[in-house]
Amino acid sequence: MKIGIFTNNYLPNPYGVTGSVESFRRELEAQGHEVFIFAPFWKGYRDTNPKVFRYPSVDINIKFKFPLAIPYSGKMDDIISRLDLDIIHSQHPNLLGTAAAKWVRRKKIPLVFTWHTLYDQYTNFVPLVPKKWAARWIIKKAVKYANRCDQIIVPTESVRPIIEEWGVTNKNIQAIPTGIEEKFYQDADGNSVRQKYGIKDDETVLLLVSRLTEEKNVEFLFDAITPVLKKNKKIKFLVAGDGYLKPKLEKILQDNNLSSQVIFAGIVSKEEIKNYYAAGDIFVYASKSETQGMIISEAMYMGLPIVAVSAPGVCDLVENNQSGFLVPEDREIFSQTVQKLIGNENLRRQFSEKSKIIAREKYTAKVCAEKMMEVYKKAINTKLSS
Repeated sequence: MKIGIFTNNYLPNPYGVTGSVESFRRELEAQGHEVFIFAPFWKGYRDTNPKVFRYPSVDINIKFKFPLAIPYSGKMDDIISRLDLDIIHSQHPNLLGTAAAKWVRRKKIPLVFTWHTLYDQYTNFVPLVPKKWAARWIIKKAVKYANRCDQIIVPTESVRPIIEEWGVTNKNIQAIPTGIEEKFYQDADGNSVRQKYGIKDDETVLLLVSRLTEEKNVEFLFDAITPVLKKNKKIKFLVAGDGYLKPKLEKILQDNNLSSQVIFAGIVSKEEIKNYYAAGDIFVYASKSETQGMIISEAMYMGLPIVAVSAPGVCDLVENNQSGFLVPEDREIFSQTVQKLIGNENLRRQFSEKSKIIAREKYTAKVCAEKMMEVYKKAINTKLSS
């Protein structure tokens, strides 16, 4: 099968949509399919994959670098017109999502759309526009787009009722998470990370892997972790990620004399992240903006017990009281729950084993790609028979 993936987010951008596209691309190619990627041009970055094609883009740097694709290009039109694509999979309702919709009409092939984002949670990235207006506009646009698609993919089931409440009437909705690429998580060396940052063997590591931005709810998380750190000097908080809120978070730590217990590791590469998971003892997370939360399934695969705010996406992955604890967005409850796990090594071990079992049964790239291929085949057959 020849599959075209249109995405506004792609390499070298390290975040969720890029990870999803690459996970499915690699696994689908391993199964013998051809995958062509259409993404924005990123100045200074050179693709090694000859099946990646770049639309012209405008560089912006609002809180972090993010090139905006220009979905019109004679050169790209020539390339796509010559490709005998069987199906197009759009990752967004706008920009290159618009280009995807144009090409399915021209080629008379199915359009699959993954609803990656709870758009009302991401309006902090839209400058000069009131958040409610920005949310209303993008949700309306996404709903209209989704209703015209042949198939909608949601990363987890908890997203379905949300988008239906927003106005999606298309009944062709399938929940397929992004799978874990197991090769990236073999032979992890947590000791190398602990040694790098001077973490002692008898110290317990709370781990966060996240952008340090508003929609990830990191200010709440730092507030909730503060009393945990104050209570026990043998607790270290390891933060893998970066973002515009880092100075504010550092100020919280300075005000509480806790800077020595928190390690900001910055953005960690895909190849190195396994060692950070292996260095951790408990994974903590407070985001309410996830449609899946790939880092949760990655942490589970690496055997970390989870303490997370119960929210869409995350609540589909973490089995409460089995692989971790799902708690309300309450500072005291979150702190107490983390303390409970710190003080109970046997419970951590039980949660760890359950996390690994769940991740391997449900969330590997192979399992998820096989589900996606069944969706593709069904969409193509339906289109041919209509």
